Amino acid sequence: MNQPPPLAGYDLFSENRPLVEALEREGGGYGRERAEALGQALGGEPLEWGRLANEQPPVLRTHDRYGNRLDEVEFHPSWHSLMQLGVEAGLHALPWREPVPGAHVARAAMFITWSQVEAGTGCPLSMTFAAVPALRAEPDLAAEWEPRLTSLCYGDGGALCGMAMTERQGGSDVRANTTTAQPSGDGMYRLDGHKWFCSAPMSDVFLVLAQAPGGLSCFLMPRRQEGFRIERLKDKLGNRSNASAELELRSAEARLVGEEGRGVQTIIEMVNHTRLDCVLGSTGLQRRAVAEATHHAEHRLAFGRRLAEQPLMQNVLADLCVESEAATLTAMRLARAYDEGDHAFRRLATAVAKYWVCKVTPSVVAEALECLGGNGYVEESGLPRLYRESPLNSIWEGAGNVNCLDVLRALARSPESLEAFLAEVRLAEDPRVELALAEVVDELEEVEEGRARYLVERLALALQASLLLRHGSPAVAEAFCATRLERAGGRALGTLPRGVDLRRIFERHRPVALDIA
Repeated sequence: MNQPPPLAGYDLFSENRPLVEALEREGGGYGRERAEALGQALGGEPLEWGRLANEQPPVLRTHDRYGNRLDEVEFHPSWHSLMQLGVEAGLHALPWREPVPGAHVARAAMFITWSQVEAGTGCPLSMTFAAVPALRAEPDLAAEWEPRLTSLCYGDGGALCGMAMTERQGGSDVRANTTTAQPSGDGMYRLDGHKWFCSAPMSDVFLVLAQAPGGLSCFLMPRRQEGFRIERLKDKLGNRSNASAELELRSAEARLVGEEGRGVQTIIEMVNHTRLDCVLGSTGLQRRAVAEATHHAEHRLAFGRRLAEQPLMQNVLADLCVESEAATLTAMRLARAYDEGDHAFRRLATAVAKYWVCKVTPSVVAEALECLGGNGYVEESGLPRLYRESPLNSIWEGAGNVNCLDVLRALARSPESLEAFLAEVRLAEDPRVELALAEVVDELEEVEEGRARYLVERLALALQASLLLRHGSPAVAEAFCATRLERAGGRALGTLPRGVDLRRIFERHRPVALDIA
């Protein structure tokens, strides 16, 4: 009855051609077999696990039947199935288990693929991954916990790490935290206070910020203790499979990580790595939305012909594909900077990419949903879940303004970061890119905080244009430069100018494994 076949039962990695190319180009080719294996696995039953985990979200059990404190969160079995698959694939630990060239790139390709299925599990996997470099500031703690945090066992023998930074009175302004940490004389500290937003509260340990005698400091706090109490779970817009909680700490035991008074500096490595994962996660959401839209349009008839043959729909679909490929190339190039220890480039590029890729994702998902019409607005299509998820990564680990301010700080304190960023962009040797950079340089002559978003957007677009011109589909690169740099298109998606090879772009991005005669 003119209904497309379900987009399931195919290799989510291998059908993503820009991602496959980027894995090899950016140096992660050694991980291709495991990326393919993960892509094949995720195209099957895990798609249903993701649906079930969201339709039956976690439930807080504060007490048992006798009135004893439990502070336990119950999850649907599908959540645990997903988590076990993700941990066994090493999404939480690959670069630390295999410190070889290309490990971050290989993990990035797998994380992008994973994020197409269920984004909620990405939170505990990402925080555990990001905790390791932060813990290495305290070698004794790292020696104790790193083997468990990098274990491929979900549960017995393994461990997950969360973080608890924000408080209700401060939010992103963590220096306003009021949670206190008092030394207990045995190398331990006692933490007292409230945390407003703790994601994945069933993690085994947490990195926590609290005010010690020497100032704001970072601590490692185990969950299983009387002083750890879950007040309630947040009722969130999206990310519903994952629990997020308000905590009360009552003389909770914790150990100092790094030096007293240097909590932000200590935990910043965790923040940087989770910001990388925000870019990867949003890229995965874009890809899933584009896959659904292009697949639907290829198999759906309307007004006597397939949607994919109709010029206006072709323009919309091609524009979605352009945005998805730009995000993919950006995410994978950023992952290589972490492989290479390129701190100068990644310092600026992480904040720029985190702002822009995450910021445009909701518009991409919304337009993809509209390609399915009323069917896209129905829960069974999966697009509403993607849409509810799409704003999250722009908020998590510093909302848009926070990342833009971080860019301004990087420009002021780390001029080598700007030099490395501009050098990367100029590798394209294209006059349109040079004009875009000239506009950026003009903005830099007198940096104003109120113009920070505009500046960061132009930096992001220049980087994406450069990457597409060098490594992307020529048709995609031309469409991107015409609309994003030269502004030949309109403000909405689907306003590509004349002369763009719409069909070629569409064919590059649509899944073909489920084609029917």
